[in-house]
Amino acid sequence: MTPARRRRPKAAPAIDILVQSPLWKAQRGARAVLRRAVAEAASVARAGGGELAIVLTDDSAIRVLNRDWRRKDEPTNVLSFPAADRRAGAAHHLGDIVIAYQTTAREAKAERKPFRHHLAHLAVHGFLHLAGYDHEADEEAEAMEGLEIAILARLRVPNPYIARDRQG
Repeated sequence: MTPARRRRPKAAPAIDILVQSPLWKAQRGARAVLRRAVAEAASVARAGGGELAIVLTDDSAIRVLNRDWRRKDEPTNVLSFPAADRRAGAAHHLGDIVIAYQTTAREAKAERKPFRHHLAHLAVHGFLHLAGYDHEADEEAEAMEGLEIAILARLRVPNPYIARDRQG
């Protein structure tokens, strides 16, 4: 008798984390949070393998990116830049995720949640964009939020949309 073949889980993407703002020094363990969040998102979204970069920056730098790429002249918490060429391969580049420190910290404080929880949420959200998910239409938004909630639950992070829903 031959042993049953098991499906081997896809490898988590290789992640290059670039710290472009000294503000991030205040958050020890941020790299570990990001790596764990992306690995979990990749396993749930079935988007393992490949590589991506996460850039940890500040509000002024992300404001320029948001203005130039989205025509919104204001800082934001996270931006995702999916790779233009998504051919399959062992080391294909998935894209880049950029996260702004001040906006992330401000939102976490306003929503009374730990910075690490909000950071994990932004990493998951950004990764799902790289994996092809979007939230332009209501149906897409519901699907993406549901996936985020499920991934974050696996990371023991509470549903990030509950606080927003109660405030609005």
